[in-house]
Amino acid sequence: MRLVPVQRPLWQQFVIRLGAVLVALLLAALLLLVTGKEPLAVLGEMAHGAFGSKYGIQESLLKAVPLLLCGLGVALAARMRLWNIGAEGQFFMGAFAAAGVALKLSTLPGPVLLLLMAVAGVAAGALWAALAGLMRTLFQMNETITTLLLNYVAINWVTYLVYGPWKDPKGSNFPLTPVFAKAAWLPTIGGWGRVHSGLFVALALAALLWWALRSTRWGFQVRVIGESPAAARYAGMKIDRQTLTVLALSGAFAGLAGMMEVGGVIHRLQPTLSPGYGYTAIILAWVAKLNPLALIPVAILFGGLQNGGYSVQTLGVPLAAVGMIQGLLLFAVLGAETLTTNSLRLTRTTRKEAA
Repeated sequence: MRLVPVQRPLWQQFVIRLGAVLVALLLAALLLLVTGKEPLAVLGEMAHGAFGSKYGIQESLLKAVPLLLCGLGVALAARMRLWNIGAEGQFFMGAFAAAGVALKLSTLPGPVLLLLMAVAGVAAGALWAALAGLMRTLFQMNETITTLLLNYVAINWVTYLVYGPWKDPKGSNFPLTPVFAKAAWLPTIGGWGRVHSGLFVALALAALLWWALRSTRWGFQVRVIGESPAAARYAGMKIDRQTLTVLALSGAFAGLAGMMEVGGVIHRLQPTLSPGYGYTAIILAWVAKLNPLALIPVAILFGGLQNGGYSVQTLGVPLAAVGMIQGLLLFAVLGAETLTTNSLRLTRTTRKEAA
């Protein structure tokens, strides 16, 4: 007798994943019950706040944009077994660069100004991630550590600017930059409240990345290097070059998210720029199994969770409860993936096969 790996049928995979999500929600309900809250009331209010009204859907979509873009960056790096934990810092650097363009070149026409802001945000995020790539390729430093530590540098840099040289003199001593000129505001989608045109850009980039990873030579190399660096090296693939390219592109997605946040939502730079979009993106990427198209519904779901989290505060539930539910969902999904991809079955073998 020996254990051999087997592929579970699709219906079993679906049942396991659905069961994992239900277990996560059950655990969340138990924790809420322990804290003295009514689980059904809290979860119901969260769902209603996220998707129970047109306004709720609009705000959930608005939060899904930075989550989707940061998630695409994290997922791209992970496809090559590069662990980009720095999407938060890359997001802040993209916002900083875009804000600098908006504040210093505010007299330019709207389309030109927005294009320059996007270029600046993408470039800043890419360069910030490329720093970790250089340290990985030149000194073999673990990108998990370097990208994580660079987050604090980026966040504190933005904090310095809004408390110092970029502080709004008319801001009643609050750490904020002046509001951008209207030309630096991303246009909104008619009839959809604050939802801006960046939503379409994020959706298009998700489709483009899915196609590139699936159908191009570059995407093939990314997959091969991620699955077997030894085979990639034997085939003559430039692993160091691809490492720099992939990390830079990963940071570019997060940098663009930062640009869209300041250009489409806040219209200024401030220290409370992100509620943790870059960190939540790590959960998104793994829940979506690193699939760019699957990231779209996952980002909308987590955008709803975050938006619904503000609603449940009216019931006395702290916003941290949303992070708790997100964490439980991550553990549940990862556990389900282990059960679906590492299934073993005990089978009989002949003496010849055993030898």
